[in-house]
Order: sequence, then structure tokens, then C-alpha cells
Amino acid sequence: MNIAIDTNIKKSSDFGRVLVIYGGNSNERDISLNSGTAVLEALQSKGIEAYGWDPKIEPLYKILKKNFDRAWIALHGQGGEDGSIQGALEFLGIPYTGSGILASAVAMNKIMSKKLFQANNISTPDFKIIRTKDDALNAMECLGFPMVLKPVSEGSSIGMSIISEPNDMDEALSLALSFNNIALAEECIIGDEVTVAVLNNKSFPSIRIKTPRVFYDYSAKYKSVETQYICPGNNDIKLEELYSDIALKAFDALGCRGWGRIDFMKHDSEIPKVLEVNTVPGMTEKSLVPIAAKQLGMGFPDLCWRILETSFDN
Repeated sequence: MNIAIDTNIKKSSDFGRVLVIYGGNSNERDISLNSGTAVLEALQSKGIEAYGWDPKIEPLYKILKKNFDRAWIALHGQGGEDGSIQGALEFLGIPYTGSGILASAVAMNKIMSKKLFQANNISTPDFKIIRTKDDALNAMECLGFPMVLKPVSEGSSIGMSIISEPNDMDEALSLALSFNNIALAEECIIGDEVTVAVLNNKSFPSIRIKTPRVFYDYSAKYKSVETQYICPGNNDIKLEELYSDIALKAFDALGCRGWGRIDFMKHDSEIPKVLEVNTVPGMTEKSLVPIAAKQLGMGFPDLCWRILETSFDN
């Protein structure tokens, strides 16, 4: 299926000087470097005057001297998706891509996100907040096995484990709490893992993910050649529309804007359950948003252009 690339900005010069921000200090640094490099090359291929900036390598004061007109945020994880860089850019008066300060912070915090999903009647897996081993033992009794244990504010499945029996708990708990001393225990849904991208209040076709690994972990996302991506993820038009409706509702519930990606799990005939909203999804060769955009006939450079247009809303 092909669609017209309905752009608001017609000339590359209208964007001015664009700063692509990537790398940083988070646990997702390597993925961010790949995303940012790909975005930078794509924007430059469209004639946009774009420059890269890695906050870990070059201090901010040097960047300020170059008078950028807007920023394309490709920072993943802490510092990039938690409202930090968004706050700095707003203070400096530099428009940027994607969600604002508060929405970014809320979406990064899995507990806050799930509470807002519940408040807006959006189905999400049952969960418990974990700070101690006693909390984890209580979660095992309430949620049963298998159970997911993960850090509250990490992406790319970093620090995540699936616990199948009590003996698995200690190591998984130590890992999950090693990031910021608070974790999330969640019911483990066995079924389809599906994701839906959103851009400018419209959803892309869903992607169903198939992996031979226990779950769609870091290796399955970025290293495995066996992971499969089926797009669209559903042959049932009504089910595809349901994913779209829930994705847009979840995106709106957190106050997100511009672009993002909503992740789901679905068991058999049950309604899809939202896991989380990603406000700065990956933009590597294996990333999901470009796969869905391609299904619509939108090439990677055009996708990057469209995302850059969201900076005019900030």
C-alpha cells in the first residue's frame, strides 16, 4: 500500500539549521548512536542543513554558539526520553521533535504510565511495585508464574527478566533493582507481541514480532537474525483498527505528541494490553517505526523529514 507523503514543510531550507542529538550516557547509548547517525544521514540526503551532537563527547556551551533552529532528538533512555533534554531545549528556546517534558517523563516511568492507562480505562497487564524482596514475594503470590520483572525507567528490555519459578527471583530482582532501586513486577502474557507507531495523530500498520528467544529481549531486538517482523500484524481488519484505536488513546492519555510507538501483548481472544509508550523509538535498520512506514510506501528519509516537522508543534 502506498500513500502520499503529505508534508507540511515543502523546502528543506525552511527547517533552518537542525541539531540531531544522539549518543548520551544512558544504557541505550549504542542504539542511540546508530539511530542518530541514520537520521543525520537521512536528513542531509534531503538537503537539510543537519549536524550531529553527542552530549557525552561535546559540551552544551559549544553547541549553543552554532545557533541551531530546531533539534531532532534521537537520544534513547535516561537523558533523552525522560524530559531532561526536552527541558534544556525549552529553556534555550529551541523547538524539538516529539513529546514535551511532562509526557516524556511520564512515559519513561512505567509505573506512572500504567496508572494513567488504568485511569483512562486502557487495558494493561496487572502489576506490583517492587522495592524489596518482600514486595517481590507478594507479587509472586498475586501475579503467579510466569512473571515479568523489570526496571521502572529503562528501555530496550534492559534489566528485564521472566521468572518461571521462585528460584529465579533473587538474580532477577537484583538485576531489576540495580538501576534505580525500584522495579515493576507484571503479569506475563503469553501470546502475540505487537507494536503500533503513531505520527501526527495517525497510526501506522501494526507489526507482530516473532522471536525464538524466551521474549523480545535486547539480543532479539538488535542482534538476532531470526527475529521476524510481520507488517501488518493482523489479517483481521477489525483487530487492526482496535490496535490503532487503543494506541492513539494510550498516546493521548500520557499527553504525548508528535511521534512515538505503543507496545502491546495479546493472549488469544483477549483484548490487547498496552505495555508502554515509547516517545523516542529506535531508528536503526532493525527498528520498528521505519518498518511500518515502509509498509505505507514511506522511505526512511521521508519518515525522518515528517518527524522533524513535529518540531514546529513545540
